[in-house]
Amino acid sequence: MTNESRGTTRWGTYMLLTGIILVASNLRAPITSVGPVIPQIQASLHLSNTLAGLITTVPLLAFALLSPVAPKLAERWTIETLLWAAIWAIGLGLLIRISSSVALLFAGTALVGCGIAFGNVLVPPFIKQRFPQKVGLATGIYSAAMNITASLASGFSIAIGRWTGQGWKGSIGVWLIFSLIAIAFWAPQLKRRSSGASADRSVAHPDTGASMLRSRLAWYITIFMGLQSFLFYCSIAWLPVVLQDWGMASETSGWVLSFVQFTQLPIMFVGPIVADRLRNHTPLVWFIGVTLALSLLLIIGWQTQFIIPAVILFGLGTGLAFSLVMMWFVLRTKTTREAARISGMAQSFGYALAAMGPPLFGALYDWVGNWETPFLLLVVATVVLFITGIKVAKPGFAKG
Repeated sequence: MTNESRGTTRWGTYMLLTGIILVASNLRAPITSVGPVIPQIQASLHLSNTLAGLITTVPLLAFALLSPVAPKLAERWTIETLLWAAIWAIGLGLLIRISSSVALLFAGTALVGCGIAFGNVLVPPFIKQRFPQKVGLATGIYSAAMNITASLASGFSIAIGRWTGQGWKGSIGVWLIFSLIAIAFWAPQLKRRSSGASADRSVAHPDTGASMLRSRLAWYITIFMGLQSFLFYCSIAWLPVVLQDWGMASETSGWVLSFVQFTQLPIMFVGPIVADRLRNHTPLVWFIGVTLALSLLLIIGWQTQFIIPAVILFGLGTGLAFSLVMMWFVLRTKTTREAARISGMAQSFGYALAAMGPPLFGALYDWVGNWETPFLLLVVATVVLFITGIKVAKPGFAKG
């Protein structure tokens, strides 16, 4: 692994980074492009509110169900091969779901979710395998690329539909172009790696026979992963609705939400680089806890009065939390196989927890009749996130 990295030319390194960027461009945009056009999809396909909500829930369920499968398949095939197959699944799913059929809409959405689930799990161990000396930089590039395309997809979704003349089909279908580019780019990489694939697997994935489920540190990382996703997806689902209920115009509330994603961009790039240079990540966990707590207290106490600073703080906290947990998959394991295992475990349980967030947030509002109480749930989640983060912050390895 290390020898191979040393033998990679500068041009080869740039090509690998380009490949990571192309994969990242397929891992969030197919999801974030959907939210703004859900009303159009409902009107076109006559969907109830329940079915419309499932459009964004199905991918999260796919993440939870398939994340444990990816590490097991990575023991039989190279990560490059599985990532290529994942991009194929995303591309086919994007093509299928723009039909005028409700069944195909959900079938395509499920296929997109399956592909993204594999990409989510396998990119961190791929970075560990191919960039052992530049883990922070490569992870920062990966996180930033994913965030940029996610932000553009949500911000320009409606405009893309108008420019293409295809409405919601153009809005969510245009991202097929990125899948096709990534598929074409990765094909030569498969040929270059095929000759040494067997040897690479035997070195990168030694069979220890142990399970990450027995590791306390792995469970702390899993809880942290789940809670940062819980916080993010609750905000994506409900923040515009809450702000509109508090008197903000719908257009303005949408742009306020975009501040979260745009604020995440620099921290997602810088965060992994800083984390790679620090042995003890306690200062980073404190930064996450303080920014998230201040953000939620500003919203609960002053509603829309300080909403811009509040969402900026929220974006900084959630962005660093995501970047840090991606780094923990790599820095808290010794081998590529262990990184894949902990990534699969954390994302499986984590996205299952995240999928429960938006319904629980809404149910609390229905129960008590105010929005402050659901936000207190996010405060509790932040406290638990901080406590588990402190447990992982000190140097150590999850043994599986």
